[in-house]
Amino acid sequence: MMGRYKFLSSPGRAKGSGSAHTGFGHWWTERITAVALLPLSVWFAASIIAHSGSDYQAFINWLSSPIVAVLMVLLLIAVFWHMALGLQVVIEDYVHSSAKIWSLLIVRLVCFTMPVAGILAVLSIIFGV
Repeated sequence: MMGRYKFLSSPGRAKGSGSAHTGFGHWWTERITAVALLPLSVWFAASIIAHSGSDYQAFINWLSSPIVAVLMVLLLIAVFWHMALGLQVVIEDYVHSSAKIWSLLIVRLVCFTMPVAGILAVLSIIFGV
């Protein structure tokens, strides 16, 4: 050991070289999105079942309602945010090669572009573009 480290205890040597202390925030955000997904998923499933016999125009009319559109946007955000957090944990735990960085980048890109595409689709239905 060199310099001041030879006088430090084991915890003193380890201090500052461990976690970045972001684990709790990640864990908490994942739980928040999971709780948000419970009522949103029930609402979405019930809505799809209720409109299962409807035609395309009835579905578009339903989705163009402001409350439905807001709930759909919230569902898209919650689903893809939760998915990104969960896949990040899986990749960090099980991928131990240079593919880890690329996998994380691809997951982030997909989990950002998909809800943006969905939100743009909802907005185009609302505004009739």
